[in-house]
Amino acid sequence: MPDFSDKLVQILNYGSLNLGLGIGYALEIFDVMDEKGSALTLGELAGATGLNSRYLKEWLGIMVTGGIIEMTKKPDNDDTFFLPSSHGDLLCRRAGNNNLGVYTQEIPLLTACAMNAVKQGFKTGQGVPFSIYPDFQAFMSELAEAKHRKVLIQEFIPYVDQGRLEKRLQQGIRVCDIGCGQGVAVCLMAQAYPKSEFVGMDNHEKALEQARALSESFGLSNIAFINQDAAEIREASKFGQYFDYVCAFDAIHDQSHPLDALKGVKYMLRDGGLFSMIDIKAATNIKDNTDHPMGPFLYTVSLMHCMPIGLNDNGSGLGMMWGKQQAIDLLKQAGFSTVCAEDIPNDSFNLHFLCTTP
Repeated sequence: MPDFSDKLVQILNYGSLNLGLGIGYALEIFDVMDEKGSALTLGELAGATGLNSRYLKEWLGIMVTGGIIEMTKKPDNDDTFFLPSSHGDLLCRRAGNNNLGVYTQEIPLLTACAMNAVKQGFKTGQGVPFSIYPDFQAFMSELAEAKHRKVLIQEFIPYVDQGRLEKRLQQGIRVCDIGCGQGVAVCLMAQAYPKSEFVGMDNHEKALEQARALSESFGLSNIAFINQDAAEIREASKFGQYFDYVCAFDAIHDQSHPLDALKGVKYMLRDGGLFSMIDIKAATNIKDNTDHPMGPFLYTVSLMHCMPIGLNDNGSGLGMMWGKQQAIDLLKQAGFSTVCAEDIPNDSFNLHFLCTTP
């Protein structure tokens, strides 16, 4: 077993490397190098990216010593730098659902937004207000873009309910996206299925403003966005048994009152309706997640965002790592007669909980 000091050194190096990766991703340096497809000098990279060469040189030091970018030494000191295509397959925006580069921004952003508030929460037990995360919400929109653009319509929808959902969407049904955020997923669905009627629902008006702007840019007429807390939806009688299909993409674990939100989903569905809850693939107990390949990362995101958000309004603080068993238990408590937890094609992060009403 390696010496613990070696492990700590590795952690310090990898933590630093993640910060450098996040900067490179945000500034699209990897995308530029990937598009060029050949080794570049420092001057060429500065010209291609429009970035300062002195900053780039220091950043390249991180990437080369970290094994991300390859450097070829030249006798005239005009060394060249190359991003292997196999690295671009995971780091660049073209990677679609295989894009891991986008996640390198997550921990640095959460640290900048919430470190002091989370440390205070350790002492008080209080939640962290949603308003403290403005930059992180912009990141979540980018994350949704990376996840949904190439796979939602092409792969996920055709897979739900063995293709039956796709046929119903083509014919025309009513759909609601709970916790829609900036509206990427629901706008893509509305664009793909013009005969269906879509509602994006969230309780954060700034996100909804961005969602409405996205809808306008798509030229959509079959979609509306509503400021509504899912946990209080049963008080809005308009939506009782209104929808044929409800979906929630990584949204339920952030709810202050997740059981009430799930009961709200059940209330909104017509008889025979479907609910797709896409949420993190993990176990409920820490001891069962010790071999999870992304365990430390996911627990950190939960600590810095999901759990403290869920503590607001005297909430349960469910957290991202609530796990498969607790998810199934809550869905059944909410009244769903059938709950099936399924792997999702080309998505190792999440499970698809497909739920039906009687």
